[in-house]
Amino acid sequence: MRPETSGPGTTRKHRQVYSSLSRDIHSGRWKLGERLPSEAQLVERFGVSRITIGRAVRDLQTAGLVERRAGSGTFVKRAPAAGGCSFGLLIPNREETAIFETIWEGMMASPRARGHALLWGSAAAQRPKEERAWELCLQYIERRVSGVFFAPLELTPSKDEYNRRIVRALDEARIPVVLLDRPLVPYPEAARHDLIGIDNRRAGHVITEHLLRRGCRHVLFVGPENAASTVDEREAGYREALYAAGVQFDRALTHRMDADDIESVKAVMQSGRPDGIACANDRTAGHLMHSLLQLEYRIPHDVRLVGIDDVDYASLLPVPLTTLRQPTREIGEAALAVMLERIARRDMVPREVRLSCELIVRESCGARLAAGS
Repeated sequence: MRPETSGPGTTRKHRQVYSSLSRDIHSGRWKLGERLPSEAQLVERFGVSRITIGRAVRDLQTAGLVERRAGSGTFVKRAPAAGGCSFGLLIPNREETAIFETIWEGMMASPRARGHALLWGSAAAQRPKEERAWELCLQYIERRVSGVFFAPLELTPSKDEYNRRIVRALDEARIPVVLLDRPLVPYPEAARHDLIGIDNRRAGHVITEHLLRRGCRHVLFVGPENAASTVDEREAGYREALYAAGVQFDRALTHRMDADDIESVKAVMQSGRPDGIACANDRTAGHLMHSLLQLEYRIPHDVRLVGIDDVDYASLLPVPLTTLRQPTREIGEAALAVMLERIARRDMVPREVRLSCELIVRESCGARLAAGS
């Protein structure tokens, strides 16, 4: 099969189309034996090329979800097998955290997914995300799903209250919970549920160490306000990297802020005068980069920037972002495996599965600038 070569956005568009169609099948929107819209209709719906639609439909066929009938079209092939499990996805910050789409893809691509259904619930979009999360929780309890994959709420002052409320309700309904990406409670509280993610402390250490190796000696750590405890863990790794390098740590070098607030960014840059910034995630790095460029800072000449996640747009920012790539598909596959084991053996002690990341070096850290000098 010849790969499509229409540009860097092709793979992302193909994944997005595949994910949307697969989600419609697994949620029951399209029933077993029902004909999918034609390729021309899908082109119009998604606003992509016929080649991209063709790739997505071929992948659905490879996954056993559809079958093509000559002269008739494409039809839904698989429904959840008798005795199969249905799992709810409860990801309140899905629009703000780009990693969850590929985590879901990893779940559905796993051989263990055969015979099971993965459900995206629906809640009124105009309501606050805390209320939408609670509504989805109640929907899953009412449907008596076999388990729930939950990415706890963040970026809202009431996150802890709602997270505990949601998990308490699922526990009382005896529905197993596997946490995605982030813990429910901050360290050192003991975990009571399985968790699949990365080693966030190591992640913070790696990106800070990378900046130090690039010659930075005055490195800030910047994260969003009301973030999940994963950001605390990444900040801890940042502090440890400074200590290991013999660089003095100052609490004034860590900031939780709105990276879109130009005046706040200006004040931080003038007071801290950093030569490097370790960002808690790519979203923060992307917004911070735009603010710095508006303030006429040159990246990486004046300040070097590194993030965590390697989301789709990281390579497409005004200065391509150096970042730590999360193995999102592998996280999804591991989460499904842990959920099935939890259902089979409910008396197991809670487990944390931490996957390794890969540093992706681009222009924002100055490494390529140094190599070309």
